[in-house]
Amino acid sequence: MLDSFSPQTSSVVLASVAEYFKVLSEVSRLQILSCLQLGAMNGKEIAEATGLGQANLSKHLKALTQAGIISRQPQGVSVYYQITDPVIYDLCQVVCDRISQQMRQRAREFESLPAFHLPK
Repeated sequence: MLDSFSPQTSSVVLASVAEYFKVLSEVSRLQILSCLQLGAMNGKEIAEATGLGQANLSKHLKALTQAGIISRQPQGVSVYYQITDPVIYDLCQVVCDRISQQMRQRAREFESLPAFHLPK
């Protein structure tokens, strides 16, 4: 079990962490997770919300399911998908907050540049 991230963390555990982040490194998968924040959705609803084609959507749903991030629940003729580990949203929020900080810092740096005037 991984209790903390330290220099003593085994390479096997780090490989598992890398695989988890690899699953999240796909924009389409993040779109799917964003949709599922509202609650369980079936494949058709997810496809409409994300604009993904059925084959592409199925591939990403499978990857997220295999990683244990979402689960699938058959209901009648439909299959509904839902988040199994809500900590995924905390993780995404940390990353979004960090990116937002970096963008604000870059904007401040840009604004502090001296004006550039072209000769006429």
